[in-house]
Amino acid sequence: MVHIDEAAARLRIAAETGRPCSPIRELERYSISDAYAIQELVLMSRVTSANRRIGRKVGLTSPAVQKQLGVEQPDFGVLLADMEVADGGHLPTSALLQPRIEAEIAFVLGADVPDPDPAAVMRAVAYAAPALEVVDSRVAGWDITIVDTIADNASSGLFVLGSSRLALDEFEPVAVSMTMRRNGEIVSTGTGADCLGDPRNALVWVAETALSLGRPLRAGEVVLSGALGPMVPVFPGDLFEAEITGLGSVSVRASAHSPVASVDASAPRKDS
Repeated sequence: MVHIDEAAARLRIAAETGRPCSPIRELERYSISDAYAIQELVLMSRVTSANRRIGRKVGLTSPAVQKQLGVEQPDFGVLLADMEVADGGHLPTSALLQPRIEAEIAFVLGADVPDPDPAAVMRAVAYAAPALEVVDSRVAGWDITIVDTIADNASSGLFVLGSSRLALDEFEPVAVSMTMRRNGEIVSTGTGADCLGDPRNALVWVAETALSLGRPLRAGEVVLSGALGPMVPVFPGDLFEAEITGLGSVSVRASAHSPVASVDASAPRKDS
């Protein structure tokens, strides 16, 4: 019998104590379905009326990131309200374990997605925005397989949405170029094609996968489509700025002792 409670407890304790744990794959031979069940158990311990689910993140979409972590397929996690940091705000790095950052395109949905047909998924998108995602692993040394990272909410940490908003007919996601700077120095570059061939492919993939798991995408959700280039480590005091051509820019500063900059998660997201 597969025991998922012990794995979920291991990940919860790591997050609560700030001490990374050993990989959950040491406990059992978990399947990918088991890993998503573990993810859900961990999420249930965090979700409250004040900390609701506000989106999904697609992970492991960039060949560069897959190579860094030694995995070969995408995964997805769930975004909660307390993960969002304001554009230009501060990352509370003291609350993170092993943070790394990457730049990507975020899609915000204006309608539910009960049909994973690509055309239907695209019609559900209200707008896109530039984004930074801070990934973090509760597993020591980022010693992860696909099962470990899925169970750990796809190695989710925090995220930042830029202020620019464009409809899908106003730019071509596959054609964008991304440049991310740390303290003014270029540390990561990439293109839309580096994200599963097209960030829209990542959106369709998560729509299909979430639906198959009985957790379809919903109106108002933010979908982080995945890294456009390699992720880099985050240290206190670092300023990160990302520019995505044709879409806009987004920035955040890492701070050792600061609260997450306020984002009103209860307010509806608007097209402009």
